[in-house]
Amino acid sequence: MTFDPFGDFKTRGYLRNLANEKELEIVRRLEHTSFMTGIDAAFERLAAIERLSYQDVLETHKILFEAVYPWAGQDRLQTAPDLAVSKGSVLFARPMDIQRAVDWALEHGQDKKFVTAKPGEVMGYLAYGHPFLDGNGRTIMVVHGVLAHRAGFSIDWAATRKSDYLSALTNELDSPGKGHLDTYLKPFVRDAVTEDGLAITIAQAPGLDGGVELNEVLGNMNDPALRARYEQQELKRIRK
Repeated sequence: MTFDPFGDFKTRGYLRNLANEKELEIVRRLEHTSFMTGIDAAFERLAAIERLSYQDVLETHKILFEAVYPWAGQDRLQTAPDLAVSKGSVLFARPMDIQRAVDWALEHGQDKKFVTAKPGEVMGYLAYGHPFLDGNGRTIMVVHGVLAHRAGFSIDWAATRKSDYLSALTNELDSPGKGHLDTYLKPFVRDAVTEDGLAITIAQAPGLDGGVELNEVLGNMNDPALRARYEQQELKRIRK
């Protein structure tokens, strides 16, 4: 099933990409090229900012994917405010809660003691926010890379396995703050690389060129069943 939150896939292609392309494999190649082209500029911009904010996450996505999507840098509250979005068993934050989740991650991710102890929990909240219709994983890896670097460590992404990482991330999203992603990531924690090495570290992550599993539109946010599911999910998220 095609992920078509705009409802115009037949006329404008996958997520209104600038090439009007409908073949997902081609879109993924366009995304990867855009990401690899923009990653140095994204890190350079983030390095110049003393304290990262939600707007910086949006701007990072724009730099990485503006060659592919006209809505790059716009979150789901702008692009799909009434839609519930999931991937597999994971239900991402409601559009109205995206910034709250990402702000939590940025606040704790810029607490050196916290992010050093719980790098996976910070990553999990960034992932739960899922601000964009596509390109979330690569965007949050860039942001997380900066947070880790400022705390004095890096993740050896080249040594990770995509399937294992995604499994741990799914468990983290389902049961936040229980250490699922912390446990997975900690064996790959290394001393901080140089700022010039950040892009290389992220670029070496397996499966960075995307995959075939798409987001899914579950329905409208006015659906009582969805509202109840979200409320149950939010009860798991205790913001310290």
